[in-house]
Amino acid sequence: MSSVLNQIKAPIKEELKLFENKFRDSVKSRVPLLDRIMHYIVKRKGKQMRPMFVFLSAKLVQENSTEKTYRAAALIELLHTATLVHDDVVDDSYMRRGFFSVNALWKNKIAVLVGDYLLSKGLLLSLDNDDFELLKIVSNAVREMSEGELLQIEKARRLDIKEDIYYDIIRQKTASLIASACSCGVASVTDNKDQIEKMKKCGEQIGMAFQIKDDLFDFGDADIGKPRGIDIQEKKMTLPLIYALNNAEKKDKKRIINIVKNHNKDKKRVTEVVDYVLQSGGIEYATKVMHQYKDSAISILNEFEDSPAKEGLKSMIDYTINRKK
Repeated sequence: MSSVLNQIKAPIKEELKLFENKFRDSVKSRVPLLDRIMHYIVKRKGKQMRPMFVFLSAKLVQENSTEKTYRAAALIELLHTATLVHDDVVDDSYMRRGFFSVNALWKNKIAVLVGDYLLSKGLLLSLDNDDFELLKIVSNAVREMSEGELLQIEKARRLDIKEDIYYDIIRQKTASLIASACSCGVASVTDNKDQIEKMKKCGEQIGMAFQIKDDLFDFGDADIGKPRGIDIQEKKMTLPLIYALNNAEKKDKKRIINIVKNHNKDKKRVTEVVDYVLQSGGIEYATKVMHQYKDSAISILNEFEDSPAKEGLKSMIDYTINRKK
């Protein structure tokens, strides 16, 4: 899969290299402890998918990236990193991409402050350069992500999530950030509201497909660094599980909900839920919905002129639903 990613990065290789240096500079601090933590975070960065969405979306409209495009990518990455740091605190998670999380090494109090610092860096980066349109896009994403998380927590208490509520949750929680990456990329090179909105919608569809793919990992056997059934253990309602419950006999539904609610730490019982979902057709249903979102994203992209950036975005969409982790 890394060779696929390298292929996708080809049209924006130089931009990503320069971006890395700019991003490293943007998080420097005069506080030694903070600087040490920032160095730790930057060294363990992920696949850089969100900056890739920013640069490819910008190139879709204009061949040459501007300084504003680099700021847009940094803004998205600062926001994304802040949410990851805060998420690890909220989830009591001590590992992130195979490494210790910030809260595991420096405790919750420091992790929360680090997340706040990253958010403030993003706000100041925009304000110092009068990037009000970018700030507006990203601030909306922050609001939506918080609302999505809280909606999920509220619904998880009763496990009464219907499909439409599930889509609301993932649209806000996951898709809003990819939507803002795509729209920020376009907004960094043009004021054309129609094009900005189009790519926001495209990013949203990609984000929906991305999250459903994550849901499917919970029922697979692939070595993805995420244990099978972990979402069930955390009482997260995924699309395959929602489908299985919606189509279950009353007694089966009651039994499955009881396991998720009260026996979610019992591995044997969790396996029982996983097997039930597999037999119910939940995987096939979720896969079909994921492909519908993917097709919707591609059809929006097809409204733009052909270019290497357009092909890169199409490959990224394919990568999103074919990735192994």
